[in-house]
This record gives sequence, C-alpha cells and structure tokens, in this order.
Amino acid sequence: QLQLVESGGDLVQPGGSLRLSCTGSGGTYNNYPIAWFRQAPGKEREGVSTISSSGRSWQTTPSVKGRFTISRDNAKNTVYLQMNSLKPEDTAVYYCAAMISARFPSLLATDYKYWGQGTQVTVSS
Repeated sequence: QLQLVESGGDLVQPGGSLRLSCTGSGGTYNNYPIAWFRQAPGKEREGVSTISSSGRSWQTTPSVKGRFTISRDNAKNTVYLQMNSLKPEDTAVYYCAAMISARFPSLLATDYKYWGQGTQVTVSS
C-alpha cells in the first residue's frame, strides 16, 4: 500500500516562500501522477497542481499559476511544491495524493486514491 507523507508547512509572512515535500513509500510511487490539494477552513478541497509520473507534464490551477511550481525527483520518491509570493488566501492544509485513474491531468479529488495526512501552511503577518 502506497503511503504519502507531506512536510514543509509553516507560518510565513505575506510575500514569503515555502517548499512543500511529498515523499512516498510502500509502493511504486514513481508510477503515479501526484497532485497537491489544499483545504482552507470552511471551504472545499481544491486541486492546486498535478505532475505526471515522469515529471515531464503538469497542470496548475489559475489562482496560483506563476507563483507555485510543482516538480518531482523520482530518485528520492518525492514531489515538491515551491510556493512563492504567498498570500493570506493561500492559508490551508496542503495534501498530496497519488492518482489512480487514467485521466491525467486532473485536479479532481475523486481521481486520487492515496492521500497524505496534510501539512499546515499559514500566511499571516
């Protein structure tokens, strides 16, 4: 069973940067497209960015395009989300997930089966 662990969440000031990591174990992590989702209090879970198993293709939601960059290092079983120019509205719990459907690229939560426990990102002065 594939297991995912997120790390890198923190409290950061507006305009700051963070890099989140999603590390996989217990399965063929490198065979899966991986996505980042986020969920703010009182809001639905939102797809942020997804990357193919090879790392050569990705898709990012418009609200973070130009500020967030997804990448992966298959040698380390890790997907990253580099977040720059952070805004208070980026505050959320960030989750990574592994895709099981053949619908890449997709930012629909229902296309993803394996989920991490989440990491908190708070953007505040």
